[in-house]
Amino acid sequence: MKVLLGIGGTDGSFGALERTVDRAVVAGDDLTIAIVDSEGTDADRDELEGRVESAVSDTELSVDIRHVEGEPGSKLVDIAESEGFDEIVLGGSTTSPMGKIKINQTAEFVLLNSHVTVTLVR
Repeated sequence: MKVLLGIGGTDGSFGALERTVDRAVVAGDDLTIAIVDSEGTDADRDELEGRVESAVSDTELSVDIRHVEGEPGSKLVDIAESEGFDEIVLGGSTTSPMGKIKINQTAEFVLLNSHVTVTLVR
C-alpha cells in the first residue's frame, strides 16, 4: 500500500510516526512522510526530519521525506490524490474531558475533503 504520513511537531504526530513506521515494516507499505507546518508548535523542520530519520533508522524501510509548504491540509490532499496514494495518515487528535474526540484544523480539512482513505491516529 502507498501511504502518505503528514507530521508536524505535535506529540500526536510523533505517535502517528511511530505507529505508521511499525505498520509499514510489517505490511511492506511504501511510505512517504510529509513534514508540514503545524498549528500550536514551533518545531524546526530540520529537527522533525531528524526525528523521522531516527524512527526509520533501525528498519529497512526506504522512506521518502518531503517538506511541504503552504496550507497543510490542502497540500496533503492534493499530493495524495495526484500521486495515487492509497491512504493518508495523520496524528493530531485529543480527547476532551467528556471523552469526545477533538481534531485539529489540518485533520478536519483532510477528513472532509480527501477522496483517499484517511487514518487518524490518537
